[in-house]
Amino acid sequence: MGKRDKDTVSYTPEQQEELKRLEHALRDHMKEAKPKRYAHSLSVAKTAESLAVTYGVDPYLARCAGTLHDWYKVPSNDEQIARARELGIDLGVDLSLVANLLHGIIASRDLPARFPELPAEVWQAIDRHTTGAADMSPLDMVVFVADGIEPLRRSSPGIEKTRKLVGVSSLEDLYWESFTGGVIYVLETGRYLYPGTLAIYNAHALQSRGA
Repeated sequence: MGKRDKDTVSYTPEQQEELKRLEHALRDHMKEAKPKRYAHSLSVAKTAESLAVTYGVDPYLARCAGTLHDWYKVPSNDEQIARARELGIDLGVDLSLVANLLHGIIASRDLPARFPELPAEVWQAIDRHTTGAADMSPLDMVVFVADGIEPLRRSSPGIEKTRKLVGVSSLEDLYWESFTGGVIYVLETGRYLYPGTLAIYNAHALQSRGA
C-alpha cells in the first residue's frame, strides 16, 4: 500500500484558522497544567493527520480529533469519575476501575458545546480512542492508532511492531495490531481489563472467522 507524503496535505483558509483555534484552546487549557500531555496531544494530532493521508481518511478531521482527544486529562481521576457520573456514563463496572478510560468519553459529551462547528465524527473518534469498538470507523481507527504510536510515546516491542506496519498493512489490520497490543500490555502488567475490551475482542474474532 503506497504512502503519500503528509506535506501534500492542504487545508482551506477556514480549516487552517480552525486548527489554530483548537491548538490555542488546547494550549491555554493544558500547557501549564500538563505540559507532557500537551506535547503528546499535538504529536497525536500530527500522527493522525499523517495516518489519514496514508489511508485515505479526512486529515482535517483526524487532526482536529487528535488535538482534542486528551482534553479531559487535565482534571484528576476523581474529578473525571465525578463528571462521568454526572453525565450518566455507565460502563457496566465501578467507574473507579476504569478511570483511565473516561477522559475520551467525557470529552465527547462536554466539548461539542464548546466547539459546535466540529462534526459528530470527530466526537465519536475521541469517545472511542481509549476503548475501541466493534464497529470502528476509519477515522476512529486512525485516532486510536495515532494515540498509541505517536513519536513521543516510549517505545516497546508492541509499539514498534505497529509503527512498522504503517503503510504496509490495511488500516483495519493496523488498528487490530494496536488494539491487541494494548490488551497484551494490560495482561502482562497485571492491570484490570475492562470487560468491554474482551467483548470487542470476541466480536472481532467472530467477524474474522465469518461467524
